Amino acid sequence: MTQEEGKGWNPYIAGALTGLLLIFSVWFTGKYVGVSTTFVRSAGYIEQVFDADRVSQMAYFKKEMPKIDWQFLFVVGIFVGALVSSTTSRSFRSEAVPARWAGRFGSSVSKRAVAAFIGGTIAMFGARLADG
Repeated sequence: MTQEEGKGWNPYIAGALTGLLLIFSVWFTGKYVGVSTTFVRSAGYIEQVFDADRVSQMAYFKKEMPKIDWQFLFVVGIFVGALVSSTTSRSFRSEAVPARWAGRFGSSVSKRAVAAFIGGTIAMFGARLADG
């Protein structure tokens, strides 16, 4: 791999652009950039497949009804943007167990998956507990 391959964005430029995005988000929509509400709304979409009436009656979904809005498209954009950025910088890698994790905890894919799931659950619980 050459020095140019695998070189990502300058973190200062990426941080500045993210800051501008936050400013414009508040300016134009009156809302801060966030993704935890969109994940909950996505869960509501999935639950509607099985029992649409129940979702419409739940108190939480009366407040945060599943819908496609700018935040939903922002989450899709995060995925697409990360994919484009990593492929154009040639830093994209598909690995079940990163080398750093394997060096510390071993190369078990299931152990890594369980730890990632538990960590994600705790982070999402905290974000939703703080209302986003």
